[in-house]
Amino acid sequence: MRLFVALEIPAAVRDNLAALLKDLRDLSLRLGDKRGRWVRPENLHVTLKFIGEAADTKLKGIRDALAKIRSDAPVDLQFRGLGYFPHERHPRVLWVGLNASSNLALLAGDIDRALEAQGVAPEKRAFAPHVTLARFEPPGLHEKLGAAIQKNSQREFGSFQARDFHLIESKLRPSGAEYTTLASFPLT
Repeated sequence: MRLFVALEIPAAVRDNLAALLKDLRDLSLRLGDKRGRWVRPENLHVTLKFIGEAADTKLKGIRDALAKIRSDAPVDLQFRGLGYFPHERHPRVLWVGLNASSNLALLAGDIDRALEAQGVAPEKRAFAPHVTLARFEPPGLHEKLGAAIQKNSQREFGSFQARDFHLIESKLRPSGAEYTTLASFPLT
């Protein structure tokens, strides 16, 4: 099974992001730019750790390790701005940025260490909190789509306080990924 750990996004923030996604996806289609694979609004989340493929026999150990993780407070999140990985001149991923309380990075680090003890490879890159909106293959985008993204580059999408995190299974289908929450864990 293909697994990841994430924070779910509340409906109000998801609706704001969904409106932007619709506008950008529609523009991309009108322009005939087929490079973008746009995330479905119901699949938007904040990834804390991508586990990848894991045998069913590892699931209990993963759940048990995650169940021990706590934070001294909920995580405050503000969704604001748009950007690209690796950068604007060679965009592979379009993302929404996050301003978060310092305990978000601590939570991601605790999850990484707990799962490393379960045989999950540790992260090689620094934690960069974001919400993926689209992936571009090959990298790049139409000039008019880039202008529309730039126009929204400082837009605010809402905020919330996360009080739990989730272990999620991702099943890849021709119509896109389908997510199922396998377990939820309180932060405090």
